[in-house]
Amino acid sequence: MRLLAYFLYLVKKSNTMKLKFITLLICCAVGFVTLNSCNDQDNKSSSKENTLKNDRVLRHVVLFKFKEGTAKEDIQKVEDAFSALPNKIPQITGYEWGTNNSPEGLDKGFTHCFFLSFDSEEDRAIYLPHPDHKAFGAVLTPHLDDVLVLDYWMKK
Repeated sequence: MRLLAYFLYLVKKSNTMKLKFITLLICCAVGFVTLNSCNDQDNKSSSKENTLKNDRVLRHVVLFKFKEGTAKEDIQKVEDAFSALPNKIPQITGYEWGTNNSPEGLDKGFTHCFFLSFDSEEDRAIYLPHPDHKAFGAVLTPHLDDVLVLDYWMKK
């Protein structure tokens, strides 16, 4: 505060000092604006990178065709066992499933679709050999006629 008062005193005494003081203020203002602009660009760039990284989702789609004559109770056990996996394997970040209701008749006998999401290929690599995933396979295998698995990186 005293420094500012001293500068103001000097400015009143001398036109040269006024010019130097105004130049100093302008330089400080330009520096401040430039610094903030750089920080904003860094934040925008960082934010964009985070958004892109967070927007990347690895989808794991699994379709099941059950053996002819498989009891509804056994199919229910498979559904329940698969639905329990997201609570047992933390790398699964999203999960949904359903049964076919397409009127097109192109399902080739596949009735069930399970849709899992992962943040990375590393997370999927943990899921695939996971003991709970293997235990699910033991529930499924006696009733399974065919399976189709497709993984892809989600694109917007």
